[in-house]
Amino acid sequence: MAGNPIEENRKLDSHLSEDGEIYRIRIYGDPVLHEKALPIEEITEEDYQIANRMLATMYSNPIGIGLAATQVGILRRLIVIDIDRDDPDNAPIVLINPEILEQEGESIIEEGCLSIPELKAEVKRPEKVIASARTLDDEEIVIEDESLLARVLQHEIDHLNGILFIDHLSRKKQKRLKAKLRQIRQEYAEISV
Repeated sequence: MAGNPIEENRKLDSHLSEDGEIYRIRIYGDPVLHEKALPIEEITEEDYQIANRMLATMYSNPIGIGLAATQVGILRRLIVIDIDRDDPDNAPIVLINPEILEQEGESIIEEGCLSIPELKAEVKRPEKVIASARTLDDEEIVIEDESLLARVLQHEIDHLNGILFIDHLSRKKQKRLKAKLRQIRQEYAEISV
């Protein structure tokens, strides 16, 4: 269901970086997607700017509900999430150094990724997670969830560890997707030059 474009633009404007620019999302085949992000030792003004620009980047894509810094070529442990992005009263989540503390259960849900456009696959993950992180205000928080947020947390934290959702698929499924992945790599490599 499409949101109200006026409200969506207002929401996007509130998350634009000062220069109004968005990051280029790195696409499957870019080696940075398999790099492990480094912990943020001290939260700086630069982290605020990166988070705002990441939010603008995420909102610029109509299906984006989460984005990890590695997806925009920044090897810092920072993620942004907004699973209810059509609600103008909803505040996005910005997490520094997030990590999964506990997980339980199992669910299989179809996932997609801004770094692997036009590809979705059913991925098995724990259903419930307990995660810890710091906010941009340097407050420690713990998130316990078993809804879509749990799934997005796992997906984005995987990115920080150089893991893509397709890495969770069986070899057989990965083999079936090989041609599509090759096509994505070639098509988007030409665009980003």
